[in-house]
Amino acid sequence: MEITNSIRYVGVNDHQVDLFEGQYKVPNGMSYNSYVIMDDKIAVMDTVDQHFTHEWLDNLQNALDGRQPDYLIVQHMEPDHSANIANFMKIYENAVIVSSDKAFAMMMNYFGTQFEERHIVIKEGDKLELGKHTLNFIAAPMVHWPEVMMTYDSYERALFTADGFGKFGALDISEDWVDEARRYYIGIVGKYGRQVQAVLKKASTLDISMILPLHGPFLYKNLPYYLNLYNTWSSYDVEKDGVVICYTSVYGHTKTAVEKLVEQLKANNVPEVKVYDLARCDMSQAVADAFAYSKLILATTTYNADIYPFMREFIEHLTERNFQNRKVGFLENGSWAPLAAKTMKEMLSKSVNLTFVEPVVHIKSALNEQSTQELEDLAKAICVDYLARDEKKANKNDMKALFSIGYGLYVVTSNDGKKDNGLIVNTVVQLTDNPFRVMVSINKDNYSHHVIKQTGIMNVNCLNIEAPFKVFKQFGFQSGRNTDKFKDEKEILRSDNGLIFLPRYINAFFSLKVEDYKDLGTHGMFICSVSEARVINNIETMTYTYYQKNVKPKPETQGKKGFVCKVCGYIYEGDSLPDDFICPLCKHGAADFEEIK
Repeated sequence: MEITNSIRYVGVNDHQVDLFEGQYKVPNGMSYNSYVIMDDKIAVMDTVDQHFTHEWLDNLQNALDGRQPDYLIVQHMEPDHSANIANFMKIYENAVIVSSDKAFAMMMNYFGTQFEERHIVIKEGDKLELGKHTLNFIAAPMVHWPEVMMTYDSYERALFTADGFGKFGALDISEDWVDEARRYYIGIVGKYGRQVQAVLKKASTLDISMILPLHGPFLYKNLPYYLNLYNTWSSYDVEKDGVVICYTSVYGHTKTAVEKLVEQLKANNVPEVKVYDLARCDMSQAVADAFAYSKLILATTTYNADIYPFMREFIEHLTERNFQNRKVGFLENGSWAPLAAKTMKEMLSKSVNLTFVEPVVHIKSALNEQSTQELEDLAKAICVDYLARDEKKANKNDMKALFSIGYGLYVVTSNDGKKDNGLIVNTVVQLTDNPFRVMVSINKDNYSHHVIKQTGIMNVNCLNIEAPFKVFKQFGFQSGRNTDKFKDEKEILRSDNGLIFLPRYINAFFSLKVEDYKDLGTHGMFICSVSEARVINNIETMTYTYYQKNVKPKPETQGKKGFVCKVCGYIYEGDSLPDDFICPLCKHGAADFEEIK
């Protein structure tokens, strides 16, 4: 199969396998991908599983069309890709293996030889010239084995990603990419988010036209979509808004409670609810969805003074894959000494940035009046932000929203009549409470200042500590004059004044009408009345200090001389910083820079 005029596919489909890696159900099989790059010299990219030796060799022979390969590039030594290395080297006696030093050590383990007379050891940054094609090697350790290398072909602009961007399912089966790719990623690569982030950073510097993984289809359309998903997965960010309920039930009473909880969640505006019976479901799918959605509820019984085995297994899958950045609620059932909620919380204590939602639902054998009320209270607590977003059910006069004002960080949204806009500000002050008046200070250089002076309205979104750095990049490091900052936003919510309020990462918002304006030189001060105020949740407000310590990436200042912006990390290289210098990214002045030491 030709992928391009010079890249040919020689992989195989496996419909014999029922469990990939002995644990993941693959009803649609697997593909083991292998490629050939045809040029003055020929490179074969990886081999396939041992059960498909002759099919692969036939595919390879047909693609070569009488020519002999010069190189076998081994990117990954897992046996489903490396099993036929020795067979290849035996048949093609003049070929040379190109791989990392760690990979050759593994070849000794598998084959009893490192093919010392016929190998080239590569490392990060090395190149291999084939003719028109130049192969550039990228180290990808622990994605998901330590020896992994990825390969960038600068001629075809093709990135060969080893197990990265792979999915379950054979290539001769048509199915949606996302669900099986997510299940594959979370199950197999999910523990190594930091390492994937490092590779994505390298990939961001490349001009990529196609991604060629070792499992699953070739990706060549809408590549930003796939790259953004991988960024979301590897940063443990929320992909979808909704609730996943995972439960076990011995005699059906816990299941009954879960069914009632589902009804209450749906009645309280939850956009999507996914339910998994852990004793019967595909657990890898339940794990993948727990990572995909914003909220998780765990419901199980006390069993042998512990928790039911399927729930223990499920939580262990979560924690070993670095489950984090989610809200978690609990339902426990125990006839005489319920311990399940305590045990589940202890198991999750090793996870970071989890918010445990109260109350815990305590069932003694079956639902009664008290536990039914707890069930309703848990549903309301889980749904507080969904209700606050609802046009009809929200309390739009909740002035407790103003309690979220502090020396925090906010997204101010506006609209110029053609598109929505937003920017980061850090100066919002409540002036009075009778009537409610708020002051917002905005740099005149910002497009939002111009828009708000014309329209006289704005929304102030109070960021909470769950806001990731991408929010600050989205609203702070680009101008709304030439950028649509909401073009990729799937969920658009509007207050009564017609302006956007953020669907996530805020604990409150309020709508403001400009009553007065003061010119402060570099900034303009808008004095406003409050026309609407909603409390979204009770998560702590994002302060400037919290942002500096926990959210903003550490700038790479090693070996550089100059000044670094304390807000966004921009580096100004030079012996002195002009007093009137304005950061080109976040628009903060020289006062927010510090000397690199």
